[in-house]
Amino acid sequence: MTGVLPRTIRAIDTERLMFLEKEAARLGFSQRLSVGWLREHAAVSAVHYLFPALEHRLGHRPQVSPQWRCELLLTVRTGEEVLSLLDVLPARFQGLAETLDASEKAATAARMRTACSVREWVEQGRQPS
Repeated sequence: MTGVLPRTIRAIDTERLMFLEKEAARLGFSQRLSVGWLREHAAVSAVHYLFPALEHRLGHRPQVSPQWRCELLLTVRTGEEVLSLLDVLPARFQGLAETLDASEKAATAARMRTACSVREWVEQGRQPS
C-alpha cells in the first residue's frame, strides 16, 4: 500500500488533463476517457478537478500498480461540469500543485456530489453538435 490516500482536491487545466488521460491510455488504465472524446468535449480554457477516491492495485501488472482512482470533475464546452473517473499514478497526482484553499475544496466536493456523470450527460443529448 502507498498509505492513506490524500483527502484533497487538485485543480488542473485542460492541457494537464489531456496529458494524464494520454498517460492512462498508454499505461492501459481502465478508468479514463477517450482522448478523442475529451479533445472534442472538454472546455479548452477550463479548470478541472481530481479527487483520489480509492487505491486500485493490479497484481498482474505490478509495474503500474498501485493507481489512484480519482473522481474527475470535468468542465465541458457547454460550461457544465460532469463527473468521470481517471486512474492516475500516485507520484503523478502528488506532483500536481496544491492551489485550492479549504473553502474552494469544499465547494468543489459539493459540486462533485451533485454533478451528472459523463454517461448521463451524453445520454441526455446535452453535448454540443
